Amino acid sequence: MPTLESALRHRVDGEVRFDAGSRAAYSTDASNFRQTPIGVVVPRTPEAAAEAVAVAREYDAPVLSRGGGTSLAGQCTNTAVVIDWSKYCGRLESVDPDARTCVVQPGIVLDELNRQLAPTGLRFGPEPATHANCTLGGMIGNNSCGATAQAYGKVVDNIARLEVLLYDGTRFWCGPTSDEEYAAIERQGDLRATLYRHLRTLRDTHADEIRDRFPDIPRRVSGYNLDSLLPEHGFDVAGLLVGSESTLVTVLRAELRLVPVVNEQTLVVLGFPDIDTAADAVPAILPYEPIALEGVDSRLIRDERIKRLNPKARAQLPDGNAYLMVQFGGDTVEESDEHAHRMLDGLHESEHDATVAFLDDPSHEAELWQVREAGLGATAHIPGRPDTFEGWEDSAVPPERLGDYLRRLRHLYDEFGYLSDTGPSLYGHFGQGCVHTRIPFDLYSADGVAAYRRFMERAADLVAEFGGSFSGEHGDGQSRGELLPRMFGERLVAAFEELKGAFDPLNRMNPGKVVAPYRLDENLRLGADWAPYTPKDLHFRFPDDGGSFAEAANRCVGVGKCRQLTSEGSVMCPSYQVTREEEHSTRGRARLLFEMLDGHGDSAIQDGWRSQAVHDALDLCLACKGCKSDCPADVDMATYKAEFLSHHYEGRWWRRPRAHLSMGWLPLAAQAVGRSRLGPAVNALTHAPGLSRAAVAAAGVENREIPLFAGETLQQWFARREPYGDGSRGSVLLWPDTFTNHFHPHVGRAAVALLEHAGWRVELPIEPLCCGLTWISTGQLGVAERVLGRTVRRLAPHVRDGGLVVTLEPSCSAVFRSDAGDLFPGDRDVRRLRERTVTLAELLTEHSPGYAPPQVPERSARALAQVHCHQHAVLGWEADAELLHRAGVDAERLDSGCCGLAGNFGFEPGHLDVSEACAERVLLPRLREAAPETVVLADGFSCRTQIAEFDSGGHEAVHLAELLAVGLPDGGAHGSAYGVAPGARPAPPGRRAQALALAGSGAAVAGAALGAARLLRR
Repeated sequence: MPTLESALRHRVDGEVRFDAGSRAAYSTDASNFRQTPIGVVVPRTPEAAAEAVAVAREYDAPVLSRGGGTSLAGQCTNTAVVIDWSKYCGRLESVDPDARTCVVQPGIVLDELNRQLAPTGLRFGPEPATHANCTLGGMIGNNSCGATAQAYGKVVDNIARLEVLLYDGTRFWCGPTSDEEYAAIERQGDLRATLYRHLRTLRDTHADEIRDRFPDIPRRVSGYNLDSLLPEHGFDVAGLLVGSESTLVTVLRAELRLVPVVNEQTLVVLGFPDIDTAADAVPAILPYEPIALEGVDSRLIRDERIKRLNPKARAQLPDGNAYLMVQFGGDTVEESDEHAHRMLDGLHESEHDATVAFLDDPSHEAELWQVREAGLGATAHIPGRPDTFEGWEDSAVPPERLGDYLRRLRHLYDEFGYLSDTGPSLYGHFGQGCVHTRIPFDLYSADGVAAYRRFMERAADLVAEFGGSFSGEHGDGQSRGELLPRMFGERLVAAFEELKGAFDPLNRMNPGKVVAPYRLDENLRLGADWAPYTPKDLHFRFPDDGGSFAEAANRCVGVGKCRQLTSEGSVMCPSYQVTREEEHSTRGRARLLFEMLDGHGDSAIQDGWRSQAVHDALDLCLACKGCKSDCPADVDMATYKAEFLSHHYEGRWWRRPRAHLSMGWLPLAAQAVGRSRLGPAVNALTHAPGLSRAAVAAAGVENREIPLFAGETLQQWFARREPYGDGSRGSVLLWPDTFTNHFHPHVGRAAVALLEHAGWRVELPIEPLCCGLTWISTGQLGVAERVLGRTVRRLAPHVRDGGLVVTLEPSCSAVFRSDAGDLFPGDRDVRRLRERTVTLAELLTEHSPGYAPPQVPERSARALAQVHCHQHAVLGWEADAELLHRAGVDAERLDSGCCGLAGNFGFEPGHLDVSEACAERVLLPRLREAAPETVVLADGFSCRTQIAEFDSGGHEAVHLAELLAVGLPDGGAHGSAYGVAPGARPAPPGRRAQALALAGSGAAVAGAALGAARLLRR
């Protein structure tokens, strides 16, 4: 008999993965729990998923459906066949604008659905904070809500019908069922008829108790929706199944009810002295019918300040230590403003008067909503504080009792030693009485885990006392499943078990969740027995993680922001955006690194640093550092990748790809070429027909155009020129990075002209120096430390005297401002270098008082900016935007994410397709659409190289220094549109040079053959 894996491969149209890497990546969700799956199936269609369930049934294997994998209660982790719907099953199958419905597959992402619905003027109402990456299937499984549930209700209130599959193969569409429809189903006499009879009997038996024990609150999400079966709710079987967390059925398709898009919105932020007082004001606000009513406390704001999240939005908050964010909607701004003013007038005349910030600018509103939506990530891994965890992150009570509940909850925090001046923070959907928080449980020791259990039991009793729900939108899963008797009583929990038995008598649908649950202190991702391997011989010191690689790998909280498909203001995660693979997301890679350390002794990955599974997952990491700034938990995968590669190849350098050697040691090769002035000759050799392919083959890189060396390096040019200007502002050191110095010295020449025009005296090191970037990115960290250490010693006198170091290449700037400190956290000269390193724009806007940049001519006044990933992650682009504005340039920053070249990544074997796909996602299409006269700005050498090689509509990218040099007094005298001398850019070798190179190489080969023949004759 074939194995389960081989049967799935033979019969399922999709990807079947039983490898160690896939099982490790899916071993946990965003919860405290961990269970390694049997295997993973990624179906191409709902029918393929149905076939996967059929195969699993034949092998008696449990099944778990998974969407975005952001569940917080453990319902997305199990020892089962995991069906991941998110890669292929994301179609919007049909839309009926008149009926305001649509049919979707489970894997469609909410934001993507609403983008596709936009032309109809309709949208799906509920919108969780993870709307950029959560799937509709996951939302249905959890009965999700979000801030907009204030106006539109929970998911259960927005479902028309579901197409579902039982583990036994029974498949049907379901929804509200009239008596006539029920009779027709019963007449069929099939398994569905038997099921429906069972459901009606269950309903009739428990109807009174359902009405009595189910909390009558807006956010009752705990338990199964038995109330949907009541006659007053139309015997709605679809409603029953919403929120069942993959424990009853597999959802194949969903028909959704849609709502009109609100044309205009007004946001009012109310400031209060504390969060309890803010909660007390909620009942007074609800009669004014806001479309969203959110609460945040000062602790959340402080956490975001510490993590430098949303600074512009935080500056717009009114005075106070707690805030209510109240949003109104209307067809016009005037209408939504009127609703807001009416509320403010009412509050002013009551005891709930507050300080006010009134916003009807959509951009400012969006910024402030980010403050609230960043809550989960912002409260995780705060420097210098104990780790916080989910578990009791989702309780809900009647809104009119919210203030008293928060007071009692904080007393409970205090009793268990969890309360301090810094936390836990309290925030959430206050208009519906739902509270989010992360609590500093000690999940590392036996006593801590025991205290966690006692707290959960006490908190459950507290919510039950208030007539609330343990879950207000995240579901029960394993966190709250065993507590349900405290909320519903034993009889209703027995009814839940009976319902489970009717749908899944073999207990194969996500077993151990909601019904007959695992204990809340079982299957913990950490726990008292967690003992990960703790490597001591690290290169990076991980100063923010106590020097522990295990703590760094444990940073990921699973929120899944790295899985968003757009790059609106962010870069993370380019490899996921083009592959849609969990293993190629920041989260997936973090999970593999966590499993590699084998803290429980049962990991799918058992070979540590030598793991090929971890290597393969990290291989498509572009090391863009986008996650360093975009991940709310501050995961820095580029650093983790470099550390891993260093150990993976330690003691066996011969296993390294040749590309690591050719690209990693590029600075030394470039120095040799530049010193001997062989740039033109090397260019001729590497671009001659036949020889170019031989060159890339020898280097072990992709068959791409090899960058051209300059005939004269920046250092050589600088050594022969006379200074210009009076240097009245003092001296600055211009850093001659490898790429500017040897490949694009025209950028450095333009920068020198600008700096001298601004009144600075420019210094340039005369010896060959390097920041070590290429060795870092290829994981050759021992060499990188030596190279960088030498550079730090050379620059130490300058920075000790308070001198500034101006950098032109963003990736090199990021080494000085970030990587160097992680490699040498205790070195004072490294700290000084970090503090004194500035970009060109930072120097001219922040360190040159009164400086007015040259005005760029009108022909160059419109620009599209491709911001380098490392600049986005480490340096910021605000100074560049300000400088461009002062120079008269209308610059649009592209929301294009990573260009796809990312230093050495795009040149490494097997990466070309991903590299080009990254560029084609947004960047290249936008450039092809742009007018010919539009300037393309790209400070990164890799970005300019990528744009030059692929189809960019004829545009050539330029550095900020080149563009601004156009406006210098002699800018036009150079005869170039960008203020650089003709021929300054390295030109491709002509035919004659290529022919000479071919002849020379042919003669060399012939000579070598002749020599070998003579040697053999001896």
